[in-house]
Amino acid sequence: MKKTSFLVYLNLTIVYLVWGSTFLGVRYTLEVLPPILSSSLRFLVGGAILLLITTTWRLAKGMRPLLPKWRQTLSAVQVGIMLVGIGNTALSYAIKFMPTGLVALLVATLPIWTVVLDFTFFSKLQPHKFTVTGILLGILGITALLNPFAGLDASDLVWYPAVLVLIGSASWALGSLRAPHLSMPPALQSTAIQMLSGGVFALLISSFTELSAWESIAQMNLKTYLAMGYLIFIGSFLGYSSYNWLMRNAPPALVSTYAYVNPIVAIILGWLFLNESLSRQNLIASAVILSGVVLITLGRRMSR
Repeated sequence: MKKTSFLVYLNLTIVYLVWGSTFLGVRYTLEVLPPILSSSLRFLVGGAILLLITTTWRLAKGMRPLLPKWRQTLSAVQVGIMLVGIGNTALSYAIKFMPTGLVALLVATLPIWTVVLDFTFFSKLQPHKFTVTGILLGILGITALLNPFAGLDASDLVWYPAVLVLIGSASWALGSLRAPHLSMPPALQSTAIQMLSGGVFALLISSFTELSAWESIAQMNLKTYLAMGYLIFIGSFLGYSSYNWLMRNAPPALVSTYAYVNPIVAIILGWLFLNESLSRQNLIASAVILSGVVLITLGRRMSR
């Protein structure tokens, strides 16, 4: 296996496992904090720490300039707003109004958005039939895995949060596709600036939609702080940095498969650590999802 291929699958595995594990961290933080404020704090604090670390490192090594050029900074801000600001904030907002299973199903449309937008505006390459089949299998598997429509009544089907999730997924896909075509800062500085800009955007949205949200900070306990620390240092530093690398070095359709695999990881971790049930249906659905991922991977190779 070529070094680049190895790094692609290594970083993809990191995104699968790390972002799949953040479901637990998010669950713990939402016990105390409103969702958008929680997301904002995660990325603001994480971005500030990472920018300080990278700047200090460059200073210690005598590297100049310490900060990226203005054009590069604006590019990172643009991508950060599209991914973290719009994409993640829309998801956080929808969780307030819709069952998480239904939200996850809507997020699973990400590979569709990625393939369609890539074909329309970027590569102009028609997706291979394996890729299309893999995407359909992934959505079918996610539906079976999460069973999002079980027990729903009319009050659960709120249309505008669903539309926001779809808009957020489209924004995330577009930002991911656009990033490789922009002049960006060095990798870790780019990650830090994206996190900061997305966090600021989320903070603005929180100030208008989550009244008295700041009062909840005083109620944070040890579990909340530990969960937030995990989301910052593992979910954002490691997971988001790996995703940033993948945006520049891997096919978009393959990168977007994290939307299928993360729920599998979350369910397995829930079974291991929270004594949640792992049914036969979960196992079959997971096999269907992974089959879809394999087909998308094969489609990538066939399209070369």
